[in-house]
Amino acid sequence: MRNRGAFTGIFAALLFAAALVGACGVLIESAWRAHGPVERYGAAAAVVTGPRSVSTTIKKLGDPPAKATRPVTEPSRVPAGAADRLRAVPGVRSVVADVSFPVLLPSGRTLTGHGWDSAALRPYELSAGRAPWAADEVVLSRSAGVAPGTTVKVQTNGTPRPYRVSGVVGDGPAAAFFTPATAAALYGHPGHADALAVIGDPDTDDLRKAAPGLTVSTGKARGDVESPAVAAARPDILEMGASFAGVAVMTALVVVGGLIVLSVRERAREFAVLRAIGATPWQVQGRLVRETLRAGVPAALIGGALSLGFGAAMLTAMGRMDVLPDGFGPALSPLPALAAVAVTLLAAVVTALLASLRVTRIRPVEALGEAAVEPADLPGWRIGTGVVFLIIGLGALGFSGSTSGAAAVAAVGGLVMSLIVATAFLGPLLARHGARLLGGAAQALAPVTGRLARHGSAAAALRAGSVITPVALAVAFAGTQLFAQTTIVHATTEQAAAGSRADQVVVSAGPGLPPGAAEAVRRVPGVTAATPVNRTTVVMKIKEMGDEELTSLPARGIGADAEATMDPKVTSGRLRDLRGTTVALSRNAAGGRRVGSTAPLWLGDGTRIDARVVAVYDRDLGFGDVLLPRDLVAAHTATGLDDHVLVRGKADLSAATAAYTGVQAIDRDAFDEALSEEIRLQGFVNQVVVAAIGGFIAIGLVTTLALATAARRREFGLLRLVGTTRRQVLRMLRLEAAIILGTGTAIGVAIAAVTLMAFATAVTGVPLPAVSPAACAAVLLGVAGSGTAAILLPARAMLRRRTSPSVH
Repeated sequence: MRNRGAFTGIFAALLFAAALVGACGVLIESAWRAHGPVERYGAAAAVVTGPRSVSTTIKKLGDPPAKATRPVTEPSRVPAGAADRLRAVPGVRSVVADVSFPVLLPSGRTLTGHGWDSAALRPYELSAGRAPWAADEVVLSRSAGVAPGTTVKVQTNGTPRPYRVSGVVGDGPAAAFFTPATAAALYGHPGHADALAVIGDPDTDDLRKAAPGLTVSTGKARGDVESPAVAAARPDILEMGASFAGVAVMTALVVVGGLIVLSVRERAREFAVLRAIGATPWQVQGRLVRETLRAGVPAALIGGALSLGFGAAMLTAMGRMDVLPDGFGPALSPLPALAAVAVTLLAAVVTALLASLRVTRIRPVEALGEAAVEPADLPGWRIGTGVVFLIIGLGALGFSGSTSGAAAVAAVGGLVMSLIVATAFLGPLLARHGARLLGGAAQALAPVTGRLARHGSAAAALRAGSVITPVALAVAFAGTQLFAQTTIVHATTEQAAAGSRADQVVVSAGPGLPPGAAEAVRRVPGVTAATPVNRTTVVMKIKEMGDEELTSLPARGIGADAEATMDPKVTSGRLRDLRGTTVALSRNAAGGRRVGSTAPLWLGDGTRIDARVVAVYDRDLGFGDVLLPRDLVAAHTATGLDDHVLVRGKADLSAATAAYTGVQAIDRDAFDEALSEEIRLQGFVNQVVVAAIGGFIAIGLVTTLALATAARRREFGLLRLVGTTRRQVLRMLRLEAAIILGTGTAIGVAIAAVTLMAFATAVTGVPLPAVSPAACAAVLLGVAGSGTAAILLPARAMLRRRTSPSVH
């Protein structure tokens, strides 16, 4: 491109667009290929477990029944007797029934307990001492810092018990090894194991035949057995990455498209000359596409290469904040970079062709006249496209208001982008209306320069429309993403606080509370109720607007006296009936089910139950979507430990908590604060990606405004020739910036307000989002400040030089 500013601006926008799209691709690919690291099962040829996922048939409106699958989050235990059949398979040398359970040392360090026979799976090697021989002996990892011969109190599923350290093993995952018999007793599930690890060189098909109904994992899939949380997180991360990638592509189209449109408008006279001397429309379009690719190809290649490091850095940051499971790391290949290059170049070519339509469609004899005067009306195709996206956005708004839960939240995500795209197509019309409303105020404030600003913003509506779009995008995107998260945090903490009847909460600094802790607290004089709570995840079929979805839902196992310590705002039924294989469901999860009906669901380890609904409640954010009896949940989780105990009564609990390592009672306010922090951390994934997209929008905003200002060199020269002073031109620009930025900001605020109210209605039932005035002011001032600087700084530079109204 002949204009260096336009070339630089488009190059920068395409580079950042490619980097952003590729980084989202890294997130998608990492989720698609994610496996936990193979550490403890490194010496095993295969690992046999129960089913690692659940499957069922779902029905969507207008489609035939289809199979849906969701991973389970807890170990799916396998009968230890199946090891005999596996040992008979040719090539199998041995089979280890591996069990795992948490071990807490007096120092507060948490290890994973196993039988000594599992030490051969890594394999671990003794660096000092010997293997455990007696029931009261244990071998610890060197990282525990305990020497052989020392007696240490170890807490597993009860109060701490003394064990003599018989040996120490070298490097590897932190572990504690007991005799196989002791480990089986501490594991607490007689006749079962977490996995059967096969050592040898058997044929995988023979193993599957010997273990019908079980899952045989080999290669990288062995890591999913060690870290089931990684496999469980894959669908959600994949869905989120795809969603953010869609937003990134749409954002890139809006930002890059606006820049190319401005560049074409700046060179309208040049293209008109080419048409006047006989150039065909295809020749003009070909020239424009070639020049766009001249900037786009190197920008896309550099951005695609940078996207791999950018995506890896995003995942690393999420991992350090513990919002991704341990072992969930980046999976890098050239595919995201290649996809980013292809998408970026396609976007550049398409927008260049669309931008050239007006210039290339006019007849050569009319070309110069058309170039000199900006058309007053928008082409019909542009108005029609804008109206279509406006209708799509309003449809998404109506859908989000008529449904609830995840479907409504997903509809809200499409709402903001639909309205922004509609703004991009209808921007000139909106610019003219903004010029009428805000231009009048500017003219009243400064009659001369205000009139010039009003006339300039109204006459150059196409240019103003291209500028308004990134302003509206910046305000709408930043406002929606920032305050959607604060709305969730506020609603969750508010529901949890409003529904809490506990005076104290017993918590653990370790992996959880042993089952006897709640009973010990309940026996303290002055305590009227002590409700153990065990968090887990269940899988259910949820019906929304006639469509079925197989969904993973947050669930809690609660004790029998839950009515005394929590109030999830039950609308029908009673929590006290929660026993055996019954369930209480939130209104969203119930999906029309009533008390007394049956709700099929899969527990954390994939065990299916047909639970009878005994209650339906409203406070799903504060208490999860599913409430189950505590004993039912504990039997199907990895540890069986409780997350916390809700206590009614202000008695001194120190005597009961002192019997356990790392256990203490805290007041309700401290517990609510910890809950708020946990929710904020869960939103860190969104914040990282949103920061990346928001940064790209900010760069596009500044580049667009600077390019639009630089294109007005001829206009500024004419103003100076007719006697306008430099100060008057700058004042005119300040007022014009107020008109254009004010119009764009108003549109962005309107889009954010509509979207946030729809979002708040979807998650809380009330259209009142939680908006921080300070954050809102920061967004508006940031957009206004950067936009004003991008307009005035280039103008000041041009006005310092002697401007001329010539073409160049």
